[in-house]
Parts: sequence; structure tokens; C-alpha cells
Amino acid sequence: MMILVNVFALLAAGLYAFKLISPLPFLMSSVLWISMMVAFWIWLPLLIYKKSKTFKDAFVVLIEENHFFIETEHGKKSFAWREFHSYFETPGFFHLYFDNKTFFLVPKDAFHAQEDLDKARALFRLNIGRSK
Repeated sequence: MMILVNVFALLAAGLYAFKLISPLPFLMSSVLWISMMVAFWIWLPLLIYKKSKTFKDAFVVLIEENHFFIETEHGKKSFAWREFHSYFETPGFFHLYFDNKTFFLVPKDAFHAQEDLDKARALFRLNIGRSK
């Protein structure tokens, strides 16, 4: 659906630029596009994150050459790098994939300093294949 909305918005912008349509379809596609982006990138994540107890926990992440450790007030867990299939980085999180459908979400604010975040990024690159 997101692809169709983006194609429609681009088509409407192109047709409007060449004066083939009136401003109304372009305005409608722009409003639809903006509302979809707000829903998918802002409203929906906030709604999900506020309801889930997991996202309210404070995480502490420790990274070593052979293992990845994550700790909350409820416990801690270590993972060997070979357990991960790939990773993907978004503005707020690292998605560490165990397989194509199962991933572990690591919030970037779990890292105490920017150099810790940079080190983590480098180790992810070195030890886990990047998602395509």
C-alpha cells in the first residue's frame, strides 16, 4: 500500500508539473502521502511502544569481540555473534536478525556514549552480515 501511495504521489506531482492535471489531485495525493508517512513513521510506533512493557525497560548493552550482552533490571542475556543472521540499522534502533522473520531490537540509547555506538556499528559490520 505504501508503494502505491508513493507511486500515486509521484505520478500526481509529475502530471501537475507538466500542467496535465489541476492542483486538486496533487493536493489530495500530497495530503494522503503525508498522512500515511505520519501514521507509519510516527503515530503507529508511538502507539505500539507506549503499550509494550518491553519498550519501557532501560537497556544496557555490552559488546565484546565474541559476544553481545544485553541487560535490563529483569535479567541479562548474552548472544554469540554466530547466532545472528544479519542486521539492519534505523534512526533509533539496531535490528539484529536471527533469521528472516525473527529479530532482536536494540535501542541506540542503550549505548552510553557515541564512541560505544560507533564501536557497536563496527562490530556489527564485522561479525554480522548486513541486511539487504
